[in-house]
Amino acid sequence: MKRTMLLIAGFLILFAIEILRVYFIMPFPGSQKADTIQIAYFLNNNIWWFRILGLILILLPMIYIFRNSRWWKKIFLAFFVLIYATVFYFFNFKFLADKMFIQPTNKILATAADNKIDNTKLVIGVAINGQAKAYPVEIIGYHHQVTDSIGGEPVMVTYCTVCRTGRVFSPFVNGKLEKFRLVGMDHFNAMFEDAETKSWWRQATGIAVAGQLKGTALKEMESEQLTLGAWIRKYPNTTILQPDPVFADQYKDLQGFDDGTIQSGLEKRDSASWQFKSWVIGVQNNGHAKAYDWNELVKQRVINDTFQNTALVLVLENDNRSFHVWNRQVNDKLLHFTFDASSQTLKDTATNSQWTMNGECVEGILKGSRLSAIQAYQEFWHSWRSFHPGTRKYTP
Repeated sequence: MKRTMLLIAGFLILFAIEILRVYFIMPFPGSQKADTIQIAYFLNNNIWWFRILGLILILLPMIYIFRNSRWWKKIFLAFFVLIYATVFYFFNFKFLADKMFIQPTNKILATAADNKIDNTKLVIGVAINGQAKAYPVEIIGYHHQVTDSIGGEPVMVTYCTVCRTGRVFSPFVNGKLEKFRLVGMDHFNAMFEDAETKSWWRQATGIAVAGQLKGTALKEMESEQLTLGAWIRKYPNTTILQPDPVFADQYKDLQGFDDGTIQSGLEKRDSASWQFKSWVIGVQNNGHAKAYDWNELVKQRVINDTFQNTALVLVLENDNRSFHVWNRQVNDKLLHFTFDASSQTLKDTATNSQWTMNGECVEGILKGSRLSAIQAYQEFWHSWRSFHPGTRKYTP
């Protein structure tokens, strides 16, 4: 009986440690709704100790059974060993995040003239030191991160399709250029592990949530989400990331993600307002956050608002995909914007000046002025409220 109990206990430890280590950091039923990240990190860092303990518990009983027990017990035991080997293989070589979502083999960037990406596709656009690059969402959405250099600055362009969060970070940690791998997710948001300290970093905020560097934040770089056509209009000399032929099938799985019609329940949009998978525009300032319902923006096209003493305006272009958030105070003038359907431009009621969708004044007394961009994000409501507790909702 004692040998049997040791055998059962050992196998329970071995099965539990392999399954739970992955369960807590992947989107299995119920795994992403509790605050279990510290448990997951502990299991991940101590898994070999648990494996050794489990193996010690089953070793002597296994030797005894194979030497002294009947054939059917030996077969039964061999069956459990085979099952554990199968679990070990899948949970260490198939179900881990960086085994499922692989970095590009060929990082191909093309000019607008040579580009093969449809201009209606959404991109994360980044401009640094006079150089602009665009990263299609349905490409980086599979890879989760793409490392690159823009204007001489190393960048890590990231995207989590389950949260619909695009973020661009400087990959320097404590002054050292760091490498990151996709390790899993927390509250449905992708997490990366740095190679040096093995700390875990949340993609939506760039903050380390577990490990030696817990509480440390990566520097975020300014970025925009809009259609490729709108980005090229603003930056004609941009280069655009092209699909890596190695991952053609994986990219196909994200078709429809841009407009929210993808079939995946984790990534498909809820067209109603303020639901788990509804789209919102999120802004933050001085530790405060505010969310704007995407449906309301589609309805109004232009939203003038004030948040944390900053006068801002949200604008949706005619493609119903490209949005902008700008500071609407220019040269000490507080402007109020309307959309001019006849010219497809913006007008401010204070000076009757005309503004383009690039935020530039092209007619009127403010001609030559430019609106300053406010960093904003389109993402699922569940993501914004999870990582910005206490966020306010915009009401017309």
